[in-house]
Amino acid sequence: MVFLATSTGSAPKRRAPERRICGRPPRVGWAAIALAATLAPTACLAATEADLLPNERAFAFSARGVDERTVEARFLIADGYYLYREKLRFALTPGQLGGVSLPVGQIKEDEFFGRVETYRNQLVVRLPLEAAAPGRSVTVDAESQGCADIGVCYPPQIQKVTVVLPMAGGGTGPLIEAAPQKKSWFK
Repeated sequence: MVFLATSTGSAPKRRAPERRICGRPPRVGWAAIALAATLAPTACLAATEADLLPNERAFAFSARGVDERTVEARFLIADGYYLYREKLRFALTPGQLGGVSLPVGQIKEDEFFGRVETYRNQLVVRLPLEAAAPGRSVTVDAESQGCADIGVCYPPQIQKVTVVLPMAGGGTGPLIEAAPQKKSWFK
């Protein structure tokens, strides 16, 4: 498994591309790799670090105010990536969170960390506030760490979202993304 270090914690540091098969540099030619891929279709195929999504895209964080005492936090986890349950932390400014209950994840036997609990696809967590704050803006900090199935792990990251808690009976607020997708003229 390869661990990526970054100065900002937001995207993998780009190194010179190195072909890897399941995290190990190949010692054979590309013809042998093509043959192996043909003979073992479930084998981990070659990929470069440049093929990896930036941290904030692999684990896209968003939040919204559900009511005057609750924030809903969610991660959309890209295909081929997973988050570690024990690496998730949430904080609120201003104010204090009540007891946060994380859902049960999937058990994974990790070659370096042993038996760990992970999340794939989507994670939705209700964050209860200790005191009601109708109409108030709060910032939710979500600390997380995850990996790609190809054997590359990202450094821990903190993503922040500011949401407005709805007034009593006001309905759920809009979902606010920590790193909104940038629009491109070329798409």
